[in-house]
Amino acid sequence: MAVATFVEIGTDVHVMRYPILDVNVSLIVGGEVAVVVDTLSTTAQAIELAAAVRAITPLPLVLVNTHHHFDHCFGNAVLADLSPGSQIWAHEATLFTLREDGAKLQRAWYEQLLPVDPELADGVAAVTLRPPERGVHTESIMDIGGRVVELRHLGRGHTEGDLIVVVPDADVLIAGDLVEQGGPPYFEDSYPVEWPETLAALRLLPLPTAVIVPGHGAPVDLEFVRTQHDELTQLAWLIRDGHADGAKPESVAAKAPYDPEVALVAVRRGYADLSGRL
Repeated sequence: MAVATFVEIGTDVHVMRYPILDVNVSLIVGGEVAVVVDTLSTTAQAIELAAAVRAITPLPLVLVNTHHHFDHCFGNAVLADLSPGSQIWAHEATLFTLREDGAKLQRAWYEQLLPVDPELADGVAAVTLRPPERGVHTESIMDIGGRVVELRHLGRGHTEGDLIVVVPDADVLIAGDLVEQGGPPYFEDSYPVEWPETLAALRLLPLPTAVIVPGHGAPVDLEFVRTQHDELTQLAWLIRDGHADGAKPESVAAKAPYDPEVALVAVRRGYADLSGRL
């Protein structure tokens, strides 16, 4: 059974590395408000998360979704009910996707998960969806009671609506699935040709010693992000060259710095993007 616990990685900034899917949830405590970044996959997981949050702070909550995938936002309803009147923030594209296509995606994820994890699939299917209400275009700066929290969209990468969360006074950056530790990037909804540029913008933020919280896995540093940026840059150029040469996606994927099956998804997404089909 999964056990939800937070670890403090900066002053009043806590991270829960949840065992199921190795996904991260962050809690930023200010003087008047606390911010919860991402809300896990199911109602049961979110109830566990809510108890862990309340073990640290009784403050009103603001919720932030880094992107629209179920493991980062399907606990929204539970966490929102924990703090009546709380708002849920996300990038505009994430907000639109969950409002317009949430039910369809919920069904698709259920069918995808069912053969490999029936219990998780049933939990995902049973969730009451709660889309975000507040959309971020490029940035929004919050004052949570003597503390600034920055929500920034640096560009497309893992999804169209990737949002990062920066806590400048703690030198912490919450990257969502723009950065992955412990496994390769996930390309199903990605923009692999643009992803390196987005990571380059992340690396240029004035946080030279930042602790970076990836979407999954252990916290990392900017050197780790540099390595992932270099791998994604190599992949992006392979996609560009392959598309220009009319190469088969399989042959391009075989040259990529990732497992060919993983890379093939990226190559097909990249070809579609370069052909104007995304």
